[in-house]
Amino acid sequence: MTTDVSKTMEPTLARRLSLTSAIMVVIGSVIGSGIFLTPQSIAATVQIPGIMIFVWVLTGVLTLAGALTNAEIAGMIPEAGGQYVFFRVTYGDLTAFLYGWTTFIVYQTGSIAAIAVAFARYFGYFVDLPHLSPALEAWKLPLIGNIYPLKNIGVSLVAISAIVLLACVNYFGVQFGGIVQNIFTFLKVIAIGGIIVLAFTVGHGSTAHFFPLWGVPASGALLSAIGVAMIATLWSYDGWNSLTYLAGEVKEPKKNIPLALIIGTLIVIVIYVATTLAYLFILPIGEIAKSKLVAADVMENIFHGYGGAIISAMVMISTFGTVNGTSMTTARVYFAMAKDKLFFRSLGTIHPKYRTPGTSLLVQGAWASILTLTGTYDQIFTYVIFAGWIFYALGASAVFVLRKKMPDTPRPYKVPGYPYVPILFIIVATWFVYNTIVQQTADSMVGLFLLLAGIPFYLYWRKEIKKSHA
Repeated sequence: MTTDVSKTMEPTLARRLSLTSAIMVVIGSVIGSGIFLTPQSIAATVQIPGIMIFVWVLTGVLTLAGALTNAEIAGMIPEAGGQYVFFRVTYGDLTAFLYGWTTFIVYQTGSIAAIAVAFARYFGYFVDLPHLSPALEAWKLPLIGNIYPLKNIGVSLVAISAIVLLACVNYFGVQFGGIVQNIFTFLKVIAIGGIIVLAFTVGHGSTAHFFPLWGVPASGALLSAIGVAMIATLWSYDGWNSLTYLAGEVKEPKKNIPLALIIGTLIVIVIYVATTLAYLFILPIGEIAKSKLVAADVMENIFHGYGGAIISAMVMISTFGTVNGTSMTTARVYFAMAKDKLFFRSLGTIHPKYRTPGTSLLVQGAWASILTLTGTYDQIFTYVIFAGWIFYALGASAVFVLRKKMPDTPRPYKVPGYPYVPILFIIVATWFVYNTIVQQTADSMVGLFLLLAGIPFYLYWRKEIKKSHA
C-alpha cells in the first residue's frame, strides 16, 4: 500500500546519498556500452589517431561545460525531479511537462530498454538463450513499423528480467539502490581500468600507433569528420545530468550535487581518453576502424582465446549498472510531475516504509519492458534523441533566465567562466540539434511529432487542475 506524502517526501527521503554515492551515480549513468561500441565508427570517420583522441577530449570538455552550467541551477533548486523542476521554475509548466513527457514516453525508458537488451545480448555469450522461428508474421504500426513481440524472445526475457529486478531493487530504498549502483560502478571502473592497465603492461602494442597527431582524413573534410565523430562521443557522454533527478535525496545537496557533477564528469573524461589510448596502443587506427567489437579485439590480443568472454562480462557489468542508475534517477521526474498534478496522480505517491516513489519506479519499469518486448525502442529512441539536446540547450539557457528572474536567490555555486561556459554549451547543443535535423530529417520530424503529441495530455491535466480548484 502507498500513501500520498508529496509534501513530506523531501525531509523523509532526502539526504541519504553521500557525495561518494552521488559521484558514483554520475559515472554509472554515463558509462554504459558506448566506450565498447563507438570507437570503431569514430576511427573510421576521423582516420587520424591524434584527432580520435582530440574528439574524446573536446566532447568531454563540452560535457563538462554542461555539467558546470547545470550545477549552478542544481545548487539553487535541490528538489527531486531535476531538470523537470528547473524547467518549471524557469519556463513554466508546458516546457517542463514536455520534457517529462518525452523522458517518459521513450527518451529514458527507451534508453533503459536499449541498454537492458545490450546486457541480455552479452549474457547470451555465456548462456544459450531461446529463439523462436520468425514464422509469425509481424504487424505494422504507423511511423513505428514492424512489431516483433516474440522475435529474440530469449534476449527480450533476460532484458525485461533485468529491468524488473532493478525496479524492485530501487523500490526497496534509495540507499539499497545506491549500494547496488556503487558496487556495479566500482566493478565497471575496475573492468575498464583492467583493459587500460593490461594493454600497457602485457599487451603487445606500440606508441607509434598514436601518430600522426594531426592530419586530414581521406575525405578531405576535417571539420565535417570531427562533427560526425562527435555525434557518437556526445551520445557516449550522455546521462551526466541524471544526478539532478535525485537532488532531493542527496546529503547537503547545494554543495554535493555541483561537486558530484563536476568530479563525476572529470572522472568519465579521464576513463574515456585513457581507454581510447589503450585501444590505440594495441591496435592501429585502421584496424580499430574495421573492428566490429574493438574492446573484444584488444582483449583477444592480450588473452588469446579468452577475449570474448572477458569483454562480454565487462559489458554486462557496465550495462547492468547503467540500467540501475537510469532507473533509479529518472523515476523521480514522473514523481515530480505527479506532485504538480501534471501526470497520473498515483505516480506521486511514496511507499510508507521504504520512502521511495515506488509506483513511479514500477510504472517506468513496466513501460520500458513493453518497449523491450515490442522491439521498437531503437527506432523510437532515434526519433527523439535530438529532442534531448533541445532540452539540454534550454537547460543551459536557464542560467541566464534565472539570474534575471531570481537575482537574489542564494547560489552556493556559480558556473565559472560565466557567460562563456554556458554559451559554449548552448552553441554545441544547438549545433547538435541542427546537424541531426539535417542528417536525419525524417526521423527528426517524427521525433518532433512525438514531442508535440504531449500537448493534448498537458491540456487535459491543466483542465483537471482547474476543476479541482473550482
